Amino acid sequence: MEHREFLSPPCASNEPVIFFRALSGMSDVELREVTKTYPDSGPGGGRGAAAVRDVSLLARDGEILTVLGPSGCGKSTLLRLVAGLERPDSGEIRIGGEAVNDREPRDRDVAMVFQSYALYPHMTAYENAAVALRIRRVPEAEVRRRVEEAADRLGIRGLLDRRPARLSGGERQRVALARALVRSPRAFLLDEPLSNLDAQLRERARSELRALFQQLRATVLYVTHDQVEALTLSHRIAVLQTGRIEQVGSPEDIYARPASLFVAGFVGSPRMNFLPGDLLPGGAHTLGVRPEDVTLAEDAPLSLSVVLRESLGAQQLWTLRSDRLELRVLVPAARATAQRVHVDLDPARVHRFDAQGRRLG
Repeated sequence: MEHREFLSPPCASNEPVIFFRALSGMSDVELREVTKTYPDSGPGGGRGAAAVRDVSLLARDGEILTVLGPSGCGKSTLLRLVAGLERPDSGEIRIGGEAVNDREPRDRDVAMVFQSYALYPHMTAYENAAVALRIRRVPEAEVRRRVEEAADRLGIRGLLDRRPARLSGGERQRVALARALVRSPRAFLLDEPLSNLDAQLRERARSELRALFQQLRATVLYVTHDQVEALTLSHRIAVLQTGRIEQVGSPEDIYARPASLFVAGFVGSPRMNFLPGDLLPGGAHTLGVRPEDVTLAEDAPLSLSVVLRESLGAQQLWTLRSDRLELRVLVPAARATAQRVHVDLDPARVHRFDAQGRRLG
């Protein structure tokens, strides 16, 4: 099958694209102390662990807010709660300033894009994109106008007569996005929508998705386990662990000032090094330093052996080890090899954590 780009630039027509409405000030998505617990699947059938625990979170009007965390941390449950596919045990969900806990999914005015695309195999791309409008009894002429405008915006106008089996993964994803776009919802809910794409297509899709949603001034709640997606797509990131919010902030804040050991270890590649707190003065229980912030110098105080070298193209990742330490350091690929090196830690680039794993200072 011919390779096609994930998204294309907006159509060159001078006619305005009018079915995307501006919702300034009316498209916030807010969770207030929301908790959801599923029953225990064991023999006793008792109350299980909370999938989402006391989560308070605000996706502002026109903002791309990414919920980032490992598998099983409650990300998809949180999204399903906002969509109305699950009901919270406690707390309140508000969309556009209105409480929606008791509203059915169809009455919440949100559009969800699933990881699996959820396309009907017996329908063409056009019919899949149009199905939600037809359910709402939108006149057929208006359906065609909206679907074709969305198809032009997403670069799939020539694919509308094909069924999903004849589409690539990237093309299917664009059809799923078109189905969401035609509804002009208050908010878009995206559940790991790029995870089924190959690496090259995913990289292109990240930047173009952000450009598309910014152009639409859309409120987006985006769920992923991929830190690169979160860092490149988002205005803000909420890091989730075992159903609780660990930290909310801009991508720059999350990376530069992680609020906990979990955030520090989860965000950043290669992973942050964690070292004993007594290596530097300051009273920390644990020190964290990113591989790019470790300095190699002949007169540095720490001496370690080089036990592994991994090529990353323009850089190499060296694993260093001594009797009590192991850390990884990024070095230029052209650096001369050595069996033993000396390491310096710049206190200004070291992160300090207490015994409970919370950031100090």
